[in-house]
Amino acid sequence: MSAFSLAGGAVVGGIWKVAAIALAGLLVVGGAAGGTALWLASSARDDAVSKLETSRLLVADLRAGVNAQNTAIMKLGEEKLAAEARGAAARQIAAAKGRRYDAALAAAAGARATTCDEAMPVVNQLLKDLK
Repeated sequence: MSAFSLAGGAVVGGIWKVAAIALAGLLVVGGAAGGTALWLASSARDDAVSKLETSRLLVADLRAGVNAQNTAIMKLGEEKLAAEARGAAARQIAAAKGRRYDAALAAAAGARATTCDEAMPVVNQLLKDLK
Protein backbone atom coordinates (compact mmCIF):
# COMPACT_ATOMS: atom_id res chain seq x y z
CA MET A 1 0.00 0.00 0.00
CA SER A 2 1.12 3.38 -0.74
CA ALA A 3 1.22 6.32 1.57
CA PHE A 4 -1.50 7.86 -0.39
CA SER A 5 -3.93 5.03 0.20
CA LEU A 6 -2.90 4.90 3.86
CA ALA A 7 -3.64 8.59 4.24
CA GLY A 8 -6.89 8.18 2.37
CA GLY A 9 -7.87 5.23 4.55
CA ALA A 10 -7.07 7.21 7.69
CA VAL A 11 -9.16 10.14 6.51
CA VAL A 12 -12.07 7.90 5.59
CA GLY A 13 -11.78 6.01 8.88
CA GLY A 14 -11.64 9.30 10.79
CA ILE A 15 -14.67 10.63 8.93
CA TRP A 16 -16.67 7.59 9.93
CA LYS A 17 -15.64 7.98 13.53
CA VAL A 18 -16.58 11.67 13.50
CA ALA A 19 -19.82 10.84 11.73
CA ALA A 20 -20.62 8.12 14.26
CA ILE A 21 -19.91 10.47 17.15
CA ALA A 22 -22.03 13.19 15.52
CA LEU A 23 -24.90 10.75 14.93
CA ALA A 24 -24.67 9.50 18.52
CA GLY A 25 -24.80 13.10 19.72
CA LEU A 26 -27.85 13.76 17.52
CA LEU A 27 -29.55 10.66 18.91
CA VAL A 28 -28.86 11.77 22.48
CA VAL A 29 -30.13 15.31 21.77
CA GLY A 30 -33.15 13.97 19.85
CA GLY A 31 -33.96 11.48 22.59
CA ALA A 32 -33.69 14.20 25.24
CA ALA A 33 -35.91 16.51 23.18
CA GLY A 34 -38.41 13.71 22.62
CA GLY A 35 -38.39 12.81 26.32
CA THR A 36 -38.90 16.46 27.25
CA ALA A 37 -41.76 16.74 24.77
CA LEU A 38 -43.39 13.60 26.20
CA TRP A 39 -42.93 14.91 29.73
CA LEU A 40 -44.50 18.27 28.77
CA ALA A 41 -47.39 16.53 26.98
CA SER A 42 -47.97 14.27 29.99
CA SER A 43 -47.97 17.25 32.32
CA ALA A 44 -50.41 19.14 30.08
CA ARG A 45 -52.63 16.05 29.91
CA ASP A 46 -52.64 15.73 33.70
CA ASP A 47 -53.57 19.41 34.05
CA ALA A 48 -56.35 18.99 31.49
CA VAL A 49 -57.71 15.92 33.30
CA SER A 50 -57.66 17.81 36.59
CA LYS A 51 -59.52 20.75 35.03
CA LEU A 52 -62.00 18.35 33.43
CA GLU A 53 -62.78 16.74 36.79
CA THR A 54 -63.24 20.18 38.33
CA SER A 55 -65.54 21.15 35.47
CA ARG A 56 -67.52 17.93 35.87
CA LEU A 57 -68.05 18.63 39.56
CA LEU A 58 -69.11 22.19 38.76
CA VAL A 59 -71.53 20.96 36.10
CA ALA A 60 -72.97 18.42 38.54
CA ASP A 61 -73.49 21.17 41.12
CA LEU A 62 -75.10 23.42 38.52
CA ARG A 63 -77.40 20.63 37.35
CA ALA A 64 -78.44 19.97 40.94
CA GLY A 65 -79.18 23.68 41.35
CA VAL A 66 -81.20 23.78 38.14
CA ASN A 67 -83.15 20.68 39.21
CA ALA A 68 -83.88 22.30 42.58
CA GLN A 69 -85.08 25.46 40.83
CA ASN A 70 -87.24 23.45 38.43
CA THR A 71 -88.77 21.57 41.35
CA ALA A 72 -89.46 24.83 43.18
CA ILE A 73 -91.00 26.36 40.05
CA MET A 74 -93.26 23.33 39.56
CA LYS A 75 -94.32 23.50 43.22
CA LEU A 76 -95.06 27.22 42.87
CA GLY A 77 -97.08 26.49 39.74
CA GLU A 78 -99.16 23.91 41.62
CA GLU A 79 -99.65 26.36 44.50
CA LYS A 80 -100.69 29.05 42.02
CA LEU A 81 -103.29 26.75 40.49
CA ALA A 82 -104.60 25.89 43.97
CA ALA A 83 -104.74 29.60 44.87
CA GLU A 84 -106.59 30.38 41.65
CA ALA A 85 -109.11 27.63 42.46
CA ARG A 86 -109.57 29.04 45.98
CA GLY A 87 -109.98 32.52 44.49
CA ALA A 88 -112.61 31.30 42.02
CA ALA A 89 -114.49 29.57 44.85
CA ALA A 90 -114.29 32.73 46.97
CA ARG A 91 -115.62 34.81 44.07
CA GLN A 92 -118.54 32.41 43.63
CA ILE A 93 -119.32 32.57 47.36
CA ALA A 94 -119.07 36.37 47.31
CA ALA A 95 -121.36 36.54 44.26
CA ALA A 96 -123.92 34.29 45.99
CA LYS A 97 -123.78 36.42 49.15
CA GLY A 98 -124.11 39.55 47.02
CA ARG A 99 -127.25 38.15 45.36
CA ARG A 100 -128.68 37.27 48.79
CA TYR A 101 -127.85 40.76 50.04
CA ASP A 102 -129.47 42.35 46.97
CA ALA A 103 -132.57 40.17 47.40
CA ALA A 104 -132.77 41.06 51.10
CA LEU A 105 -132.44 44.76 50.31
CA ALA A 106 -135.07 44.48 47.60
CA ALA A 107 -137.45 42.81 50.07
CA ALA A 108 -136.87 45.57 52.62
CA ALA A 109 -136.93 48.41 50.08
CA GLY A 110 -140.55 49.30 50.57
CA ALA A 111 -140.46 49.27 54.38
CA ARG A 112 -140.88 52.58 56.21
CA ALA A 113 -140.42 52.93 59.92
CA THR A 114 -140.43 55.89 62.26
CA THR A 115 -139.69 54.10 65.50
CA CYS A 116 -137.34 51.38 66.54
CA ASP A 117 -140.22 49.02 67.25
CA GLU A 118 -141.46 49.42 63.67
CA ALA A 119 -137.95 48.95 62.20
CA MET A 120 -136.93 45.88 64.20
CA PRO A 121 -139.01 43.32 62.28
CA VAL A 122 -137.48 44.53 58.98
CA VAL A 123 -133.98 44.49 60.47
CA ASN A 124 -134.52 40.99 61.87
CA GLN A 125 -135.78 39.82 58.49
CA LEU A 126 -132.70 41.38 56.80
CA LEU A 127 -130.39 39.55 59.21
CA LYS A 128 -132.24 36.26 58.69
CA ASP A 129 -132.06 36.65 54.90
CA LEU A 130 -128.31 37.41 55.00
CA LYS A 131 -127.42 34.32 57.07
